[in-house]
Amino acid sequence: MSIEFIGFSATQETSEIVLPQGPVVNKSFLGAVARAHEYAGFDRVLVAHSSASVDGFQVASYIASQTDKLGILLAHRPGFVSPTLAARQFATLDHFSDGRLAVHVISGGDDTEQQRDGDFLDHDQRYQRTDEYLDVVKKTWTSDGPFDHDGPLYHFKGQNAGVRPVHDQHVPVYFGGSSDAAIEVAGKHADVYALWGESLAQVADTIARVRAAAAKHGRADKIRFSLSLRPVLAETEEKAWAKADAILATATERVKQNVHFNKRPQDPQNAGSKRLLETAAQGKVVDERLWTGIAALTKASGNSTGLVGTPEQVRDALVKYWEIGVTTFLIRGFDPIQDALQYGRELIPLVRAAIAEREAQDQRLAA
Repeated sequence: MSIEFIGFSATQETSEIVLPQGPVVNKSFLGAVARAHEYAGFDRVLVAHSSASVDGFQVASYIASQTDKLGILLAHRPGFVSPTLAARQFATLDHFSDGRLAVHVISGGDDTEQQRDGDFLDHDQRYQRTDEYLDVVKKTWTSDGPFDHDGPLYHFKGQNAGVRPVHDQHVPVYFGGSSDAAIEVAGKHADVYALWGESLAQVADTIARVRAAAAKHGRADKIRFSLSLRPVLAETEEKAWAKADAILATATERVKQNVHFNKRPQDPQNAGSKRLLETAAQGKVVDERLWTGIAALTKASGNSTGLVGTPEQVRDALVKYWEIGVTTFLIRGFDPIQDALQYGRELIPLVRAAIAEREAQDQRLAA
């Protein structure tokens, strides 16, 4: 797969500019979001995780029941269930979804948020736990028979899972975290390393760091890279920037009113969000059309930088990231369903065609 698009799912209609609509768990909305992304040509949708979120396993299972081909990227925080149990849960869900599952491992970068679920390990200890956790998960998937594990944190005797993932005894592992500790674990375990939407120079730097970490395990050419962005599209560049300004104005008003808004109460602790704020500090616009307005407003709360322009201009910006090694784009709009459909009509086909043409050209030159 030369290029992959991931969207965003939720059980309630809400965003920085949309007040929460309906119940917290709205099956009709979740089904509509999933089907919209499948119709629009996305490869997967993310099921996010936080200490306050609904249960992701059940959300992912419902998405699988509502779609035919759409992949699911299930965010998972190691340490709250046994890794042997998690491995069997992943494998079971993989079977119920006909092999459409991938796991996005997030170790956690905010002490306060972690402690809401009773986790009092410090930052580096969490990544040490993730390393051993994934060792056990993968061994549970792949062992030929019963195995024992005696590590610093986990101890098992005679584990022999009765269910394994559908494809090659493996579920793809996506991985988030920008600290040195995170990158070391990513280099060992990740199939896809995920970044926030930073500048081209920052992304190139991180890709080089992750590849160097992966090289220690003979995996430098095996790891792929994902970038998270919030595209804002319109028929002209002027209209696209006007649309972005309107989004920021609405979001700013919601901050003033403190109405159901995802803004950090304090500066971020995690390295990825700190890097995103460094990007925002460079100005409202970086690299021609990387828009930092929402990132600055929310103190880099999650996926919050955008690309603003016509579909062709945003395509060209995405291709530049592809040229430096990004093969997956996690794109999320501000109007959850309508923006997903717009991406499917106006952006995703353009990007796929441009990259297919570049790959064909490279093959001709190589021949």
